[in-house]
Amino acid sequence: MNSKLNKNQIERFSRQIILKNIGPLGQKKIIQSKVLIIGMGGLGCPVAEFLTRAGIGFLGIVDYDFVELSNIHRQSLYDINDIKKSKVSAAQKKLKKINSNTKVNCYKIKLNKNNYYKIIKNYDYIVDGSDNFKTKFLINDFCKISKKFLVTGAISKFDGHIFTFDFKNKKIPCIRSFFQEKEISDNILNCEYEGILGTVAGIIGTIQANEVLKKILKIGKNLDGCILILDLLNLNFRKVKLKKLKNV
Repeated sequence: MNSKLNKNQIERFSRQIILKNIGPLGQKKIIQSKVLIIGMGGLGCPVAEFLTRAGIGFLGIVDYDFVELSNIHRQSLYDINDIKKSKVSAAQKKLKKINSNTKVNCYKIKLNKNNYYKIIKNYDYIVDGSDNFKTKFLINDFCKISKKFLVTGAISKFDGHIFTFDFKNKKIPCIRSFFQEKEISDNILNCEYEGILGTVAGIIGTIQANEVLKKILKIGKNLDGCILILDLLNLNFRKVKLKKLKNV
């Protein structure tokens, strides 16, 4: 891999490059990486912003929804001028202002079993910022089959959950080892029903972005096979190891 960076890249990413675990070669890895973010809401916005600021070269963003006034308090890429606009279009415009060298591909669709393969197959790292478990199970199952690296986030009220799964490891459990699909209520993860503090979304999304960057750089410890549970009301943090279930 050619580790040479141009003058602009060296200056822009200088505070990352001086880290001994990154350097010019690590920054080049970031620039050459392809990341897909599914859901451009409270989680997807900070993930997209910080990956773009870090220098990710290729970013895909998926969402079929439009910006509403009630989104503004937690979905950090949008403002009141974006209301009624497509989320992916508004996000793309903001991300280009942050780093015009990041190629942002927009997918204004609702992910389902008929279209997910064409999209996900083109990316190496998948970030799940969706707000319903039907979509989460769909993403989980495809990433498992395709041996993708998946970072899943979930938020509600004052709480956040983060999972990472490197499905190249056959022994790694998946989200179905923690949640049983038939037991999931439609109201879970529903901000309209349960509520959410805006800062919770920002914190969990930022950690998701951090997990992606660590994996790209092959540094530190990932949550592979574990769930990080954050109670941000009482500042309690727990890491729980998931047990792989039979036939899952």
